[in-house]
Amino acid sequence: MMSNHRDIILDPAITQYALYQNGIPLSQIAVGSNLLSSKTVEYLLRSNRMIKVIRGISARELYLFSGMLSKYIRKTISGGESSIWLAQRQGRTKNGIDTTEQGLLKMLDMSGSKSFTENFMELHIVPLSISYEYEPCDILKAREILISRTQKYVKGENEDLHSILVGITQQKGNVHLNIGEPLNEKEVEDASYCDQKNDRYQAIRHAVDKRVIEGYKLWNTNYMGYDLANHSYRFADKYTPQELEAFTEYTEKQLDKAEPTLNREELRDIFLRIYANPVATKEAFREEEEGLK
Repeated sequence: MMSNHRDIILDPAITQYALYQNGIPLSQIAVGSNLLSSKTVEYLLRSNRMIKVIRGISARELYLFSGMLSKYIRKTISGGESSIWLAQRQGRTKNGIDTTEQGLLKMLDMSGSKSFTENFMELHIVPLSISYEYEPCDILKAREILISRTQKYVKGENEDLHSILVGITQQKGNVHLNIGEPLNEKEVEDASYCDQKNDRYQAIRHAVDKRVIEGYKLWNTNYMGYDLANHSYRFADKYTPQELEAFTEYTEKQLDKAEPTLNREELRDIFLRIYANPVATKEAFREEEEGLK
């Protein structure tokens, strides 16, 4: 399973809950080692059948580890032992735009010993989309993006733990999980016809992204974020004036949590676009599809 990634703990945990509720065996969860600084978090993740993905190592060590991880994933899936939950990119999506990292697809392909098509079909890639009415850690994400514009962002002590706790406890409203159709043989075969290997990965990436974006449920917060960020009324039929007022108040309260030295106008724009970008992304994919007809 290849999922978009909005919250460190909740994305895979909600997926596990959905599998359990439907009588489907639980998945193994790939988790970055940078998140295991706290024993509490490590125990929590291990209870979700964690696979530790090593971070912060040299290029050579990363290559060797990626090969081992690729072999483990392929053996586990093709042998029918378990499904594996993978985020489509390293780290959470912070700007609201869900895209698959090409490096992830390269890593998965490392262990393949057959043709390009057979290697990817063997993995049974199922794209997942999870969306939250109120984005987990929205103000923390907006703050990080703003600071990163002018300097290298350095995480504070226990910042990952803080993000995990905020993500779990923060108000999130409704949550929607969509399990998409697996990548089919025609899509993978079409990708295999590309001359350059990078172009093949790009084609697979596009197929995954398309599924994720199609399955992503938009909430009225997304439409309100879009209209507020773009000073428009394009989606005014998707929400009421009362809901818009409540969301505006929510936005300002969240902005109050950031240090006052940050530019509030820029922070507000980033914050709103975290909610707006899923709308813009869906629109862009829809236009692309119509252009191909």
